[in-house]
Amino acid sequence: MSDVRRTDAVLLVVALVWGSSYLSAQTATAALPVLLVLFARYALSALTCLGVVASRSRGARRWTRAELRSGVPLGVTQAAVLLVETYGVAHTSAANAGLIISLTIVLTPLLDRGGHRGALPGSFFAATGVCVLAVGLLMSGNGFHTPRLGDLLMLGAALIRAGHVALVGRFTTGRAIRPLHLTTVQTLVGTALFLPAAAHDLPTLAHAAPATWAQLVYLALFCSVFAFLAQTWAVQRTSASRASLLLGTEPVWAVAVGIALGGEHLTALTGLGASLMVAGTYWGQAVERAHRSAPQDRRPSPHTSTDPLDKESECPRAHTTRTTT
Repeated sequence: MSDVRRTDAVLLVVALVWGSSYLSAQTATAALPVLLVLFARYALSALTCLGVVASRSRGARRWTRAELRSGVPLGVTQAAVLLVETYGVAHTSAANAGLIISLTIVLTPLLDRGGHRGALPGSFFAATGVCVLAVGLLMSGNGFHTPRLGDLLMLGAALIRAGHVALVGRFTTGRAIRPLHLTTVQTLVGTALFLPAAAHDLPTLAHAAPATWAQLVYLALFCSVFAFLAQTWAVQRTSASRASLLLGTEPVWAVAVGIALGGEHLTALTGLGASLMVAGTYWGQAVERAHRSAPQDRRPSPHTSTDPLDKESECPRAHTTRTTT
């Protein structure tokens, strides 16, 4: 598998995992307070990351200054995304939430200026427009409502998420930053941020049912540790703009999981929306790839590490042969 296809595949798996996270988060928050769920998710993630780092650290550097400097602000922005998004969904319809958060696809290229020679062509934004329309169709089954507090919160979440993805690329591209170590810092930051607000509910967590704990473990290990690490690893090898397109397929996977596990039904509108999302994503990929490869043909060093857990060497963004919310 080429470096391009490998990176695209990783990002699609991340989108699938995040798409499935809605069902898990819904189940967990039905049994526990939102802030307690977020704290447990981050705490379990941090413990897992620390354990993996400890098992791989013999003779290796712990954390570099660059990893700490990048991990702290990225941890804050990632926590902000999850916080605002969770409360936004609680105060608006699923249709409005899905449509507004999809604006990340459009906002990310506007914020991501690294690695681009000039503005992106209009066809790229036409492709993202198709993706936004697709999300609207996917979520249209629940109807639309006039803007309210939840809508404004989801708009804020979309803006924060776009900024976060752009910052991942800006802070990590061309630097000797290991995704595992960076992810560990982010999870520790999130744990510290949510601990004070969730402290008084910790006894409730201790008495949670096994099914609830299973959802928390899934959110922590797959939707946090794996997804954060994989996203960082992939963005280092692509552009944040292209990553946003692939991660933008998340609603398609959410629909698929809802049908397979949640007993939902595929309507004509959701089927059309899924088709448009796939078409818009691949159209945008092609436009963005051509835009980046036009100035010059850059090829990654044959010594570049491909291990997502231990990236010791610098990994400049490979624009044409590497493999991109």
